[in-house]
Amino acid sequence: MTITERSAYIRGLAEGLGIDDSTKEGKVINALIGCIDDMALTISDLEAELEDLQEQVDTIDEDLGDLEQDYYQFDECQHEEGGCGCHDEEVTEGDIYEVCCPTCGDIVCIDSDMLGEGQTTCPNCGELLEFDLEDEEGAKSEGESDK
Repeated sequence: MTITERSAYIRGLAEGLGIDDSTKEGKVINALIGCIDDMALTISDLEAELEDLQEQVDTIDEDLGDLEQDYYQFDECQHEEGGCGCHDEEVTEGDIYEVCCPTCGDIVCIDSDMLGEGQTTCPNCGELLEFDLEDEEGAKSEGESDK
C-alpha cells in the first residue's frame, strides 16, 4: 500500500466515524488528516522526481563510462590510471618501458626520451625516479669481455 493509499484509508476511517467538524476534537482530527494528505502527495511527487533523476544519473554514468573508455583506453592499457602514453600513435611497442616506483609500488611507463633524460617523477607519489644506464651498459661490456 502506497502512502497516498494509506492516507485515503485514514480519511475513510475518519469519515466512517462521523466526526463532527464543529467540535475541538473534530477540527484537530480533520486538520491532521489534511496534513497527512498533503505530506502523502508531497512524498509521492518527490518519489517521482527522484525516479526521473535516477534515470538521468544512470544515463550520465553510462555516457561517462563510454568517454572514459575512449579517453583512457582502459581495455588496452595494462595500467589502472590510463593516460600513460602506452598507446600514443607515435610511440611504438619497443619504445615503452615499465618501471616500478620503489616508494609506492606503482608501475610507471617511460619512453626512450625519458630514459635518455635519466630521471622522471612518479605520477602517483611524486618520487624522483633516476635511471643510470651507464651501469647497465658497463656491466654488459664487462660480462662480454669475460667470454
